[in-house]
Amino acid sequence: MLVPWVRRVAARRLAGHLPGRGYSREAGGKGLVLGAYSSEQDGGAAQLTSAGDAFDRLVSGKLRELLSVCGPPLKKGKTYLFHGLHQDFPSVAVVGLGKKNAGINDQENWNEDKENIRAAVAVGCRQIQDLEIPCVEVDPCGDAQAAAEGAVLGLHEYNELKQKKKTAVTPQLHGSAGSEAWQKGVIYAEGQNLARYLMEAPANYITPIKFAEYIEQKLRGFSSNVKVHIRPESWIATQQMGAFLSVAKGSAEPPIFLEIHYLGGANANDSPLVFVGKGVTFDSGGISLKPSSGMDAMRADMGGAATVCSAIVTAATLNLPLNIIGLAPLCENMPSGKANKPGDVVRAKNGKTIQVDNTDAEGRLLLADALCYAHNFNARAIVNAATLTGAMDVALGSAATGVFTNSSWLWNHLYEASILTGDRVWRMPLFEHYTKQVTDCPLADLSNIGKYSRAGGACTAAAFLKEFVTASHWAHLDIAGVMSNKDEVPYLRKGMAGRPTRTLVEFAARLSQDSHNTK
Repeated sequence: MLVPWVRRVAARRLAGHLPGRGYSREAGGKGLVLGAYSSEQDGGAAQLTSAGDAFDRLVSGKLRELLSVCGPPLKKGKTYLFHGLHQDFPSVAVVGLGKKNAGINDQENWNEDKENIRAAVAVGCRQIQDLEIPCVEVDPCGDAQAAAEGAVLGLHEYNELKQKKKTAVTPQLHGSAGSEAWQKGVIYAEGQNLARYLMEAPANYITPIKFAEYIEQKLRGFSSNVKVHIRPESWIATQQMGAFLSVAKGSAEPPIFLEIHYLGGANANDSPLVFVGKGVTFDSGGISLKPSSGMDAMRADMGGAATVCSAIVTAATLNLPLNIIGLAPLCENMPSGKANKPGDVVRAKNGKTIQVDNTDAEGRLLLADALCYAHNFNARAIVNAATLTGAMDVALGSAATGVFTNSSWLWNHLYEASILTGDRVWRMPLFEHYTKQVTDCPLADLSNIGKYSRAGGACTAAAFLKEFVTASHWAHLDIAGVMSNKDEVPYLRKGMAGRPTRTLVEFAARLSQDSHNTK
């Protein structure tokens, strides 16, 4: 065994440069990310992927030799960076993929191989970006879609308003194997990045009308089978959406009801999948004002609208063979002389009256009217997403989206989709126990909060929404806990997460292949 200083000398001789030094932008070339699996034996040498093996042969075995002498065995999610191995690739990052063929982890409820690839590739691409190399080729690592998702998600950062920006890096597939899967992964990841962009942008940049116009612009290239309707306040009033309007009236920004029709099915009259997304572009809490600390994050309270609209953009890009309708009630929740007051009673589209006991429980008022409207379309299924309750964050944190549903068929599709995407879901209860807590109301048919205040807050919010649903296949996704990322998901940078966009896309893709008649 070589002693440590001998290892370092050997590595220097083999690679020409120590890891982390020696790259010059003037030298040209691309970065390269290659994968390596953990050894079956503790302390054993890492096992290169087929692309890694091919590159090692290209450099006469120097890569494998370097890995054997440069330090301890490569761990999952860690990297070694080498320079000068090949003139076309001045810098090569070898990333740890963990155990080979790990498969589905029933304890974690995800495909571990895919998650390991996403995380490892993201780390490798960021290292290449730190070297200011504008292009990186990525080893497919046995799953080109997961590799593409890791690369595109891992490199994304909102820097629109900064003068100093990181080097823009274009990830490309290394080799030709898996090009179709790679492209699919790029599309999935770009869909999530669109939601991240919308959620991260300041609320004065993404107002209700600007949100709607941005989505319209993204869908302009699909005009043959996509129709976008930006409904103004006057239309909302004619629809008798009194609950939605009661929230919007507190802000100087006029409300918008965004309606998207994607006709990808063989027959335009086929029952659509209907997505509904809460679109509060800034939530101050209204008269029930939130604490000032952290209130800036409430620019992302339109995360439901951002994820469902981004999922539809992605579905259109993929040309998925099904019909989808997207509905997004968009407004701000602000305190003013016109705002809802605690104790006010408003009337929803279906005629039910709601006592507004807390103006910061406003998202369910928007969704109540939007869900009523969603029943106009003879939907195959209705799925709504909303950053609805802090209680959801308390219950599950950022590990998974909470799903409340009246349909086991719908739950199974969402659950199976989430295993593939790694953006997990967890089923929550819709017991009558919670319904009684919102229907026992002194002044109206319903209260917008449970009578036991914070107890089971996510569950009472879902029970409230259920009062506006008659469809037999409905799911409510409370995404408050997954709204942002600190460091929990390694292939997402700190900031708004855009979750669970990829799970919604995968769910729609699975639904498009399911011939089971749900009606």
